[in-house]
Amino acid sequence: MSGLDVDISGRIGAFAISAAFQAESGITALFGRSGAGKSTILKMIAGTARPTKGRIVAAGRVLFDSARGIDLRPPERRIGFVFQDARLFPHMSVRRNLTYARWAGRRKATRPFDEVVALLGLENHLDRSPATLSGGERQRVAIGRALLSDPALLLMDEPLSSLDRERRGEILPYLEAIRSETRIPVLYVSHETAEVARLADTVVLIDAGQVSDVGPAARIFGLLDLDMQAGEAGALLEGEVSAFDAEYEMANVRMDGGCIELTGRDFRVGDRVRLHVRASDVALARSIHDGLSIRNQIPCIVDEIGRHDGAHVMVALNIGDQRILACLTRKSVSELGIAKGDRMVALLKSVSIETPRRSAGQVDATSGRKASQGEEG
Repeated sequence: MSGLDVDISGRIGAFAISAAFQAESGITALFGRSGAGKSTILKMIAGTARPTKGRIVAAGRVLFDSARGIDLRPPERRIGFVFQDARLFPHMSVRRNLTYARWAGRRKATRPFDEVVALLGLENHLDRSPATLSGGERQRVAIGRALLSDPALLLMDEPLSSLDRERRGEILPYLEAIRSETRIPVLYVSHETAEVARLADTVVLIDAGQVSDVGPAARIFGLLDLDMQAGEAGALLEGEVSAFDAEYEMANVRMDGGCIELTGRDFRVGDRVRLHVRASDVALARSIHDGLSIRNQIPCIVDEIGRHDGAHVMVALNIGDQRILACLTRKSVSELGIAKGDRMVALLKSVSIETPRRSAGQVDATSGRKASQGEEG
């Protein structure tokens, strides 16, 4: 077994934890509101906090088993840990920081140093001191140090939370490279919707110390009540680039149930892409409309209408075998007479796009131009 198997319960002070899930290679996100218990679960896996009972197995090794009296010390667990702040040694060069965990843990050099340095783009920084690095560069060094410690599992506790938006944008492609180019399972803690939507293969939804759901990112992000648990609601769509128009720099992404147009130069036919569609960027109409600048008008079926809470209501829509959410005013739902099973047209004002192994950015589907990260459509 190369992945992670967790089934634990315990209590830290008055806070109760109950978590059961599995994680394979790729990125598994522990996702939920601040204070939901995500970091506590991570500490129990790392061995810095102790569950009351249960079992933790990583790469076939039992790290904790209350029934058998097994509780390995943190250095024995072969876990790389990346914190919110880089925690680099200020008196050491980048090179020495990178190799410190391997040296201190007396671990074998199974992953080539030059390979990790190239993966994280640190070739020109090896002789610098941490004080001369940007926040994003320091986090890349911290990630490299964890990778070079020969981990069977990589734990990341909100590694981008201390960075501004620009620095986050710089480091995200390196996290994508780790997901694509290593076979190490990564357990990633975050409460940032866009971050998890871009990175995660699997999402473990945490609410008040409990695992409320586990599944592929696309399914979890399509849950109607996600906004109640984890901030701004949205959903994921996945498809393949079927055509690219170089003159207009526009790609057609084919998926079950429809086709979406995206702008940008960095597309090739056959690319697999993931789209994050925020519920606030979806409007509904009874029919396709001509004369609009919104080019993405996708046939859909109303699958579920959420609770009427305040001025807005969440509506779940099926597009083929995939699902998105629309945040509408209650008045609009009433005046349009929207009901479960209705055939509608989803108007996508903007989407956030990830192209695996290549590049990512914000695409404005309204005006058909590349937009900066976080810009509204």
